[in-house]
Amino acid sequence: MPYETVDRAEIEHMVHEFYSIVLKDDILSPFFIKALGDDLKGGKWHEHLNTLYNFWMLMMVGKRVYNGDPFPPHAFLGPLGPETFERWLELFHEVVFRLFTEEIAQRFYKKAEILAEQFQYNLSDDDDDDDWD
Repeated sequence: MPYETVDRAEIEHMVHEFYSIVLKDDILSPFFIKALGDDLKGGKWHEHLNTLYNFWMLMMVGKRVYNGDPFPPHAFLGPLGPETFERWLELFHEVVFRLFTEEIAQRFYKKAEILAEQFQYNLSDDDDDDDWD
């Protein structure tokens, strides 16, 4: 039965489930393994997962336990192209729509889409405006 509410326990379950799948994905896993290792129980993952729990608590519940900007830690992961974000969103969609009611899953997914769009914009190398040719 899907979750009908969002609280810390449900968010922790979703985040852990999502990144367990990400670490097995051919497209996404290399970025995360390089930065955090291949074991969700590892030290770097522990910190990252806790940050993600807090981030999603802020996004979904409004609880101000996350302070920061989610973009900078991702800025130097390597070439994150549109296919990377498409895959991230595809897997995220699978997880949230499996774990939550449709209404809640849609709220999660909409926020993830906005986040992915912002990241892609921040990562874009838009020097076309600088050309004087």
